Amino acid sequence: MEQSNNIFTPTLLTWFAQNARDLPWRHTQDPYAIWLSEIILQQTRIAQGTAYWQRFMQLWPTVNDLARATEDEVLRAWQGLGYYSRARNLHHAAQQIVQQGTFPNNYADLRRLKGVGDYTAAAIASMAFHQPHAAVDGNFYRVFARYFGLSQPINTPQGKQLFATMAQHYLPPRQASAYNQAIMDFGATVCTPQAPSCSACPLQETCAAFREDRVDQLPVKLRTLKVKQRQMDCFYVHYHGQIALHKRAAGDIWQGLWTVPEADHLAASLRRQATLLKSNVKHVLTHRIILSDFYLLQTDARPLLPEDYVWVPEKEVENYALPRLIELLLEAVKTVIPNRLYNTE
Repeated sequence: MEQSNNIFTPTLLTWFAQNARDLPWRHTQDPYAIWLSEIILQQTRIAQGTAYWQRFMQLWPTVNDLARATEDEVLRAWQGLGYYSRARNLHHAAQQIVQQGTFPNNYADLRRLKGVGDYTAAAIASMAFHQPHAAVDGNFYRVFARYFGLSQPINTPQGKQLFATMAQHYLPPRQASAYNQAIMDFGATVCTPQAPSCSACPLQETCAAFREDRVDQLPVKLRTLKVKQRQMDCFYVHYHGQIALHKRAAGDIWQGLWTVPEADHLAASLRRQATLLKSNVKHVLTHRIILSDFYLLQTDARPLLPEDYVWVPEKEVENYALPRLIELLLEAVKTVIPNRLYNTE
């Protein structure tokens, strides 16, 4: 074990020097660009996240530009990434930074930004400011659990503390950025959650999980999340070239995004006139599963809806920030009226 302790970090740094992924935000030390990449890449694949990072950098090259944008503009640019609270927090934090007058340059001040947790603060501090903070994410948990044979559940306070302590212990103070990025890349490309490339792993000979045939058992995570189901039938209500949308308020899913009427927003007589487009559409969120039936309601009489609804020209719908479920509804409508949707005279 002493030998494995001595070779762990040097081996990873050597591997990283030869195998680092070429990512655009690694060509800068601009804390804004790095912060933006970290927020976008939460719960997002690199390939998809890169395109969004480039879009945001083009739209808002500086934190001042982002702070001046409206929340609707930010949500619209974020559309398709999901977890929209990230976008709202990003926008709020940009305004925080502008109010402060300068971008925070240390872990403690970064941690005070809206939406910035321990991992993100450590990542920015190490990559933009070369400060010795271990950025512990899922890759860290997986690599450390397997290599050192750690069975402590990673989603308990004791487990989190253990992994954070170990990650910091093995961090080389003058190479914090390379260390953090090495483990991120190593966990994403070699020590992957499923079917890891143990045959290509430079740490294989001293890896406890490999030696004990426990690679597929680590890391350990307690099952605590109870996923709820919610029925949400969606109605595309068309009236004289316009459709009904409303902006979702705080306290429910998709805060700040625009959605169509649901069943309880329409009179029963109107619901009976609607045409079923698609049934049992399943949309999976973190803590719940949305089940939905899609309907098309075309009417010559303006229907009575709750007062927070607005009527939007069909051709302008795609200018609004919509959750993925509503995008699926629009796709279903296009199959029925492909030549009219978004081309209203």
